[in-house]
Formats: sequence, C-alpha cells, structure tokens
Amino acid sequence: MATPSTRETLKQYALRALGKPVIEINADDDQLEDRIDEALQYFAQYHYDAIRRTYLKYQYTQSDYDRINADSTETATKNSVTTTWKEGNGFIIVPESVISVINIFPYSDKGNLNLFDVRYQLRLNDLYDFSSTSIINYDVVLRHLDFLDHILVGEKPIRFNQHDNRLYIDQDWKNDLQVGEYLVIECYRKLDPTVYTDVYNDIYLKRYVTALFKKQWGANLSKFNGVTMIGGVTLNGAQIYQESLQDIEKLEQEIRSSYELNPAMMIG
Repeated sequence: MATPSTRETLKQYALRALGKPVIEINADDDQLEDRIDEALQYFAQYHYDAIRRTYLKYQYTQSDYDRINADSTETATKNSVTTTWKEGNGFIIVPESVISVINIFPYSDKGNLNLFDVRYQLRLNDLYDFSSTSIINYDVVLRHLDFLDHILVGEKPIRFNQHDNRLYIDQDWKNDLQVGEYLVIECYRKLDPTVYTDVYNDIYLKRYVTALFKKQWGANLSKFNGVTMIGGVTLNGAQIYQESLQDIEKLEQEIRSSYELNPAMMIG
C-alpha cells in the first residue's frame, strides 16, 4: 500500500523502500517495531504536525483537595545526616500525551459576570446601542482592567515536566479554587496515530522510519562483515550502517531547522 495508514503498512512501506522483497532485509520484527516507536517519539517531540495546541478542562474534586492539603514529607540521608523536606502536593495529573503546558485559566460554572461587575455595567450603560456608540472607550477600559488584574492578582506560576505528568500550580489551593470548579489548561498535545491515521503517511516520518530500519539492518549485518556467501557475494553491513547514519543526521537537522516550533511558543 503506497499510502500507510497503520503501523504495519508503514513498516511494509519502509521495507519496500529498502528493497524488499527483491532483497532480504535482515532485521527481526521486534527490532522494527522498536524503531517505529523511536521514530514516532522523535516525530512528536520536534515536528509541528505531530502535535496540536488545545485546551483541556479539569474539574477540581474533593479527592484532589484532600491529597493537596495532606501533610506529606520525605527524608534523605547523606553522610550520616538526615534531612526532612516537603515538596508539596499542589499538582494535578495531566494525560501522558501532553508535552508542554502554556497557561491555565480558572473557570467557574457559576459565572464571573454579575450585576455589580464593572464589565457588566460598561456593557449595560455604554454599549446599549452598537450602531451609535464607539467601542474604543470600552476596549481601553477593558485593557486597563486587565492590567490592574495583572498587577493586583498576577498570574499563577506553573511548573510542568512531561515525564512525571504532573502540573504544579503555585497558588493557595484552599482559597483560590473551590471543589467543583474547573481549570482550563492550554497545552500542546501529541496526536494519537491510531486515531489520526494520516500521521503514518507523513512524508518526513516515512523517510525517518526508513532510515532507522536501514540503520538496524546495517547493525545486524555488520556482525558478519566480510563473510563470503555462496556465489561469492560478500556482506558489507558496515557500509549500510554508515550510509544510514548520514541519512539520519540529515533528517534530524532538517526537522530541527524546518519543522520544529519555536521553544518559546511551547513554554508560554
């Protein structure tokens, strides 16, 4: 199949690109599966088409409240000196597919816009008729309110590492968030190839998988380098291996220079 849509069709595409079935590709199926996993991981880490900027909704539950406000300590001993420290439980668990968190937005189902809210009064008194009223003053006032909110309240500092799937939010969990309210998380999330099968047909991913298969093939053959086969054919796995290293280096330079998002955009 010329258009891969599954792991198996992607595997067969790469093998045909290397010469199968005309040439026997000396690699175990488990080795090839490992190389596909490696390629997908690298693709998701650096290619902008492998991730998506999205918003996740998280409801703060009673179990979260009990865990976060529990008193947990850890001890460490070094040179006969025991130290007790506390990291804190002020975190929420995010899906494994999340690779970067940009921002968080508190959201209450009770709504923040009420009769005594400044924005409500502005809309009621100044924007009753959009056809005859300028919205410039309204825009200026909203910007000023946002600036005051930034100065007086500030943003919640966040810390995230994709390997522990914990989003730490440095806030007063007892007073800043009530049980039942929501947090909206702005983040970058990996696309699941089993759901978005067009990922398997990405031109860069196909080339990268083929290069990794070639490297595995050359590594296997290099164990028998110089052995003469029937008919006088000599195995030359070292050359295949070196060629694959050049292909991989070229592809990895290409993805970092042409397809990688600006790291500042993913940090927030």
